[in-house]
Amino acid sequence: MTPHATTSAAGDTIGVWLIGARGSVATTAVAGCAALAAQLLAPTGMVTETDAFTGSGLPALDSLVFGGHDTASTPLPKRAEELAAQGVLPPWLPAAVHSELAAADARIRPGGPVDGDSRAPEELIADFATDLRDFARRTGVARTVVVNVASTEPEPAPGTWPASSLYAAAALRAGCAFADFTPSTGLRHPQLAGAARVSGLPYAGRDGKTGQTLLRAVLGPMFAQRALAVRAWSGTNLLGGGDGAALADPAAARAKNAGKERVLADTLGTTPQGEVHIDDVPALGEWKTAWDHVAFDGFLGTRMVLQTIWQGCDSALAAPLVLDLARLLARAHEKGLSGPRPELGFYFKDPDGDESALTEQYAHLLAFAARLGHSR
Repeated sequence: MTPHATTSAAGDTIGVWLIGARGSVATTAVAGCAALAAQLLAPTGMVTETDAFTGSGLPALDSLVFGGHDTASTPLPKRAEELAAQGVLPPWLPAAVHSELAAADARIRPGGPVDGDSRAPEELIADFATDLRDFARRTGVARTVVVNVASTEPEPAPGTWPASSLYAAAALRAGCAFADFTPSTGLRHPQLAGAARVSGLPYAGRDGKTGQTLLRAVLGPMFAQRALAVRAWSGTNLLGGGDGAALADPAAARAKNAGKERVLADTLGTTPQGEVHIDDVPALGEWKTAWDHVAFDGFLGTRMVLQTIWQGCDSALAAPLVLDLARLLARAHEKGLSGPRPELGFYFKDPDGDESALTEQYAHLLAFAARLGHSR
């Protein structure tokens, strides 16, 4: 167990069901959780492992049991080896946590819909919910949190059911808390609003804030608070891997960029000129470069420019946040909290709450952590 991890209730285990369970983010989360539970590595990047969460009653990392849905077939141990070869995971880690990866992979069920799938939306939802119930029964977990870490979808046509919403509906039906770490429709499907509202379940989303938008959530308030007029804010993302391939679809890229633009509009109070371009560069693999160019006016109209370059690995940035969200939502469910959790807006580009500035979001998160630690 890690230094600050405390089990929410004696003997409880908590299910973490990942949509896109064989993807890079999911593989990194499962491998990382096993490494931290065994104290093989420090919990760098995990907010819930800092002192502020010591008394929150969050489930211990070694109490988390993983499963999920995916349409891919490459097993988690092999995916971990591929990530280690690209420098995402330490080279020795896949072998060290092989048994945990294999156990999680054995709990992954076929996702959908896939090409040729004749099941109607209701059938798919029912099948996915059955998978979730079977997972809980077989593992004996006290409760399950479903986290969508699959590739970004285009905005769906009116009246249709995208895969992300089928999974979200199944989570509600199976009584699972839900977090949407993607910009896909998910729980925000118009036909799910009523069911989510009366479900008695906590949920949070959407679109994890890991790199370029994380910087925007810090820099936007700085310009506004210092009364500096931003004239234009443009950006470029170069990325490979599954995200690069998925976001090569212009419709998927538009869905992704909506959250980036919202952060600027909310923190600046206006929408500056410029947009974000996303380029698929397969040679980059799991790594990405994000560049921003900010043109702004200072005192007496003096024109100035700020440029930022972010080079990082989205999987390594996202995985600790996925573990944070699973623990926080599991504890919220245990405490009987339900509905959208705006206190978790710290983690998202397009949060359920109205606050987009990172400092204020962090303050709300700390208040939530204290609330979770209070006795009923």
